[in-house]
Parts: sequence; C-alpha cells; structure tokens
Amino acid sequence: MNRIRKAFASGKAFIPFITCGDPDLETTGKLVRAMAEEGADLIELGIPFSDPTSEGPVIQGADLRALKGGVTTDRILEFVRELRKDVSVPLVFMTYANVVFSYGTDRFIQKAAEAGIDGLILADVPFEERDEFLEVCDRFDLDLIPMIAPTSRERIRMIAREARGFIYIVSSLGVTGVRSTITTDIGAMVRLIREVSDVPCAVGFGISTPEQAQKMAASSDGAIVGSAIVRIIEKYGRDSVGPVRKYVREMCEAVHA
Repeated sequence: MNRIRKAFASGKAFIPFITCGDPDLETTGKLVRAMAEEGADLIELGIPFSDPTSEGPVIQGADLRALKGGVTTDRILEFVRELRKDVSVPLVFMTYANVVFSYGTDRFIQKAAEAGIDGLILADVPFEERDEFLEVCDRFDLDLIPMIAPTSRERIRMIAREARGFIYIVSSLGVTGVRSTITTDIGAMVRLIREVSDVPCAVGFGISTPEQAQKMAASSDGAIVGSAIVRIIEKYGRDSVGPVRKYVREMCEAVHA
C-alpha cells in the first residue's frame, strides 16, 4: 500500500493545501511540519504559476507573492527533499501543465518522485489530455490524481475507472475560494464513482469551516482545504504557523470525529 492509500486507510482524511514559498520556503517548511503534527493526513503543495486559471484571488495572490520572492521549481524540489528527512505524511504537488512542460515532463516527474512526492494534480489538464503525463508518472511510480467536477456527471465513471491515488472531487463550479454554502450532491457523485472504483475520494473547493469539512467528509473519504489556510498565511505572514496550526487542529478534529 502506497503512502496515499495509507492516508485514507484508517478513516476520513483531512488534506490541507499551501503554496510553496508564501511568504517564503522556510515558513512553508514550518507550516507543513505543524500541519502534519496536528493530524493532517496528506498535504498538497502548490507550485506557484503566473497564470493559475483554476484559482481564485486568494491563491492567485499567494502564487504572485511566492514568485516575486524568487521561488523556482528547483528550489521547491530541494525543499521537498529536506522535508522528507523528518516528514512522513503523503505529499502531493498541485500545479499546472506549463510548469511541468517548461521544466521538462520526464525530468520534472522523475525529480519529484526522487524528492519524495507521492502524487501530482494538474489543475488545467482534462482527462482526455493526460496520457502524456500519465505514462511518465506510471514509470516513476507517482500517482496522477484526477479531478472530477459536478459537470462531469456523464464522465464520472470513465474518469474514476482509471483513477490513481485518490480522486479530487470539485465541490462547486468556478475557481477555488471560500464559499458560504456547498449545494452539490457529493453523495450522488461518490455513488457513481463507487460503481467502478474503490479509489478514495476527497472533496475540495470552497470548504472553510469545521462544519463544512465534517459534512463533506461524511459524504466522501475526506476534505481538502486551501483558500482558507492561504488566507491565514496572507494575514499573518511569517507569524502564521501558530494560527494555521490551530485551524488545522480544529479541522482535523471535525473530519476525524
């Protein structure tokens, strides 16, 4: 059983997201360690991109701050190698196709796997265009994690049948960001997935409160939170470790209850 599967093996999973290098890589390292200590089951690491089309203003801002601070893909890969000396939770990169293309697909995926990354989410690559990435990911034993949106209804079974690692269920249409309510019938999406796959499913986009996280995890295998955490980091900067630690603790308690 790989690390991603183990993250879901003992119950519902809480999955936080942060942008590498916001406000700097040293703080990102402290944040990752704090989240792992508080019970995060898997952590998504965003590689900043200058045109993150799936992101709302909160994560777009984090990407721009990280890039202005001089973060590069090479620096992030070295950062992950250092993290792996004492962090054992599964780590997944979330980024965009151009980041991988510009680095070189084979080179990027090989170096990510060697650094200790367990999976890859490419937010702008549709299922039909993923084969060139999938072949390389399979070669280096890295899970290429699919995203399933509410509009994917007729395609859900097709995507789920080929899924690796876990399935990222997009709770709402549009870009990432905090939402006051989530109205998508997650249970119905999960039932369609379960007809063809036993790969774990986690729900993301819009979750910000313990109540929302608990509700989404109850209908699936876990909850993913990004913008709400990134907003705390934006507010507190290098002093964000304590507030993020407290927030993640509360979210883990809700999801693991």
